[in-house]
Order: sequence, then C-alpha cells, then structure tokens
Amino acid sequence: MTTTRLEVEKTLSRARTRPGRGAAMWIVIAMAILGAAAWYFWFAGDRGENWRYTSEPAVRTRLVVSVTTTGTVEPTNQVEMSSELSGVVESVLVDDNDTVTPGQVLATLETDKLDAAQANAEATLASRRAKVALAEAALTQTAEALKRTTTLLARGLTSQESFIEAKSKNDQAAATLQGAKADVDAAQAELTVARTNRELATIRSPIGGVVLERDVEVGQIVASSLQAPVLFTLAEDLSRMELKVDIDEADIGKIKIGDKANFTVEAFEDRSFPAEIAELGYMPETIDNVVTYKGTLTLDNSDRLLRPGMTATAEIIVSQVDDAIAVPNAALRFTPIESNSEKSGGGRGLIGLLMPRPPAGSATSKPKANQDGRRTLWVLRDGAPVAVSVRTGRSDGTLTEIVEGDIAPGDPVITDMAAQ
Repeated sequence: MTTTRLEVEKTLSRARTRPGRGAAMWIVIAMAILGAAAWYFWFAGDRGENWRYTSEPAVRTRLVVSVTTTGTVEPTNQVEMSSELSGVVESVLVDDNDTVTPGQVLATLETDKLDAAQANAEATLASRRAKVALAEAALTQTAEALKRTTTLLARGLTSQESFIEAKSKNDQAAATLQGAKADVDAAQAELTVARTNRELATIRSPIGGVVLERDVEVGQIVASSLQAPVLFTLAEDLSRMELKVDIDEADIGKIKIGDKANFTVEAFEDRSFPAEIAELGYMPETIDNVVTYKGTLTLDNSDRLLRPGMTATAEIIVSQVDDAIAVPNAALRFTPIESNSEKSGGGRGLIGLLMPRPPAGSATSKPKANQDGRRTLWVLRDGAPVAVSVRTGRSDGTLTEIVEGDIAPGDPVITDMAAQ
C-alpha cells in the first residue's frame, strides 16, 4: 500500500499549490481514490484466494450406452377388409375383439342377382357346348363328302367344280366348329366370373387373429370402388407385435440389427418390456427440420398386456462395459478459475484499482478440446486441484468411461468451485 500512499500524497501536494475551487476539487478526487483503494484491499483483494471445491468420486461400474426414442406398438400384420362387390349386407357374423381363423366367414351380401347371373352363365355355357356338338357333326358330314368327291375325281367320275365345292363346305364346317369352341371358352370364363362374384359375396378372413374393429351393420349398402369403406380391421396374432420407433439421424449410425432394447408404456409405468431391433429403414422422414429414420423392434406379447396404438419410450442398448472406471461428465467440463492475483499480474497501480475486476465464480460449462480422445481432468489431492491427462471412452450421458490415465475408483474429481 506504500505506492498508493505516495501517489495520494503527490496528488494532495499538487492540489495545495492551486488555490480556490481547484484545490477543493483535487481533495475530493484524492479522497475518492483513497476510499476505492481501501475497499479493494479490504473487501476485494482477498476474494478468490480461498476456494471451496465440489467433487464426486470416480466409480467402478457397469456402463450402459443407450439411445432413447419413442414410437407406437403395432400388430405384426394388420389387415383392413373391404368388399370387392357392391351390394346390401345380409349378415355380420363377428364383432370387435372376436378371434377369427383363416377362411372364417365375417359377413355376407345379398346374393339374389349373383345367383341369377351364375345360372344364366351356366345356361349359356350349355347352349354353346351344344353348338359345338352340331358343328362337329356338320364337319364330319362335310369331311365324308369331300373324301368321296376326291375318290370320284381321281377316277374321272366327277368334275373339278364338284371337288372344289365339297372342299369349301368342309372348310366352312371346320371354321364353324372352331368358332363354336371359342364361344364355349368365352361362356366358361363368364361362368367363372359369375361363380367368383358369388363367392365374393361371402367375406372371409384372410388371416387368423383378432377383430380390432367392426365397421359394418346388416342392411348397409356397400359400394365397391377405389375408396371402398373398411368393413373390418384385423390384427394377426397379438402375442407377437412390433414397436415402430423414430430414430434421430445422429443416433442411427450407433444402432444395428439385433441390438437389445427395453421400453415402457404409460399403462404400465412400473414395468419394462424387452424388445430387439429387427429392421432399420433407409427412407428419411423430416418433421420440423428434424430428420429421423424408422426402426422396427420385435417383442413378445404372450400375456396380451400391450395393445395396438400404445405409445412407448424405448432405450436401445448400443454398447456396454461391465467393469468400467467412470467419472461424472461435469468433471470433464470443469476448468479452474484463476485467482485475483493471477488475473491482476502482480500489481495493478492506482488506475488499476479503479477498474472493475471480474468476480470469482463457478467453473466454466464449456468442454475442453478433445484430441485423440484425451481430456484434462482435475482431481482434488491434499486439498488442491491437480490436472490429470486422461483418455475417455464411452458415455451414457451421465458418466464417461476413463480408459487411460492416473484415475482410480474413489478419487475425488472436481466438478465445480466457488470462492469462500
């Protein structure tokens, strides 16, 4: 404080040589400087020289690295049933939650017109088959006549014109038979269509499973079109279901098919369900500038607790270390704060006393540069912080694995500091 007093005395000496208002002004300035100096040395000078450190011990633990995502529980195979025909619903044989088997009748349409169309097709087919029989008989007759005429022509007993006429009649009979057979094929196709439509009037289940929803009533008119209404929604085997999740683009590279996962649903918050990654999609989906990819997890629902449409939160395990030395992530972000004497550079002078000084505070939250996986970790040893160079490994978001460095379980790693 000697330097400060000398400067004050010089200032006061200069003030004494100036009479009047100038002297008074310099006296006021000198008193202000002296007061600031006193405040600095008594109240701020010693701040930051004594610190209180917050630390947590390094631990040996099982470190599990996972990716958290959300999705929806869905059936493995879900089918929406419509009608290929238009008509009036005659009967509905199942209801919501009923169990069905493949081929089981779900509903029927009125079949009066379909029965008539089938009968007409059958009659048409029979008529055209009869025409084929007539054409075959006519062909046989003309073939015999052509044979006789050919023999007579060879003996010189008939004219060339008679032979040509007989041959023409035979060719016409053959063409007539061929046309009759084509008509039979057309009639057969029409009958097949009529029979198929008659069968389609009976709506059957294509899979075995459960009726999730019935949306049809007796007497309802069904209009077959590109936008045909859904009559039944079926789910195949609810004991085996899927979880469809949206995986962030930053995490998709960490996940592979076969990774195990656990998920929870709001209906059973105290229970975790196991699952496994079965499929990872390549098609991106962008919502609010966030790019995600679809992932499919298979799960066992033998106890039928999970229902289609439930929202699930899944943790996909991407890696784990059974015996890892780990430290809190906050310790890797910690940097000690310089003391006031270090900040001041030893002596600040009279003008420096009037300049504001940054207050002591907590450690910075910025992570330090990571080169080749190495970080600087501060450990509290004998009450003082000591820098230790470490190489880090995997992190679960709370703890980070230390794979190399002078760190042992129980070492107090510093996570924060504050002035006493």
